[in-house]
Amino acid sequence: MNKSKIFGVFDQEEKLVSSIRSIKAKGISISDVVSPYPVHEVFEELNLKTRIPVAAFLYGIFGLLTTFGFLYWTSVVNYPLVFGGKPQNTLSFVIIIFVMVINVTVAFTLITFFLIEKKGPGAKPSVEYPGISDNRYLIVIDITPETDVKALNKLLMDTGAVEITEQ
Repeated sequence: MNKSKIFGVFDQEEKLVSSIRSIKAKGISISDVVSPYPVHEVFEELNLKTRIPVAAFLYGIFGLLTTFGFLYWTSVVNYPLVFGGKPQNTLSFVIIIFVMVINVTVAFTLITFFLIEKKGPGAKPSVEYPGISDNRYLIVIDITPETDVKALNKLLMDTGAVEITEQ
């Protein structure tokens, strides 16, 4: 047996989620699920956790503090201009801080995502299958010596797979 993976291809999100539930109920380990967009039920069923939102929040706080510190330093400490009796530390900072918090958060979150997922120039995809980024959903199951391939194929077909491939 030189095949090492089974790919179950689905054309509907509901069939994918019900198939994941059926596979988990049989005690079979799913190595990967690929979809053209995030499916929240898949995250719940596979107990996947991410810390990207926490990192984004911390990057936002960093952007806020850094931008405010820079604006305060440039307009109050380093080069204070007093004109018309207006205070140097004003609410005019709010718009600049708001925009910079968004910019810093997005930039650092993207960098974090690409570093964690090992994406970038020259990165090899972990799963190669034609059409998986268009409109298909894919369940990848590693074949072990204990795996009953025929029963697994039947389970995938019964739960709505439109195609099953062994590679």
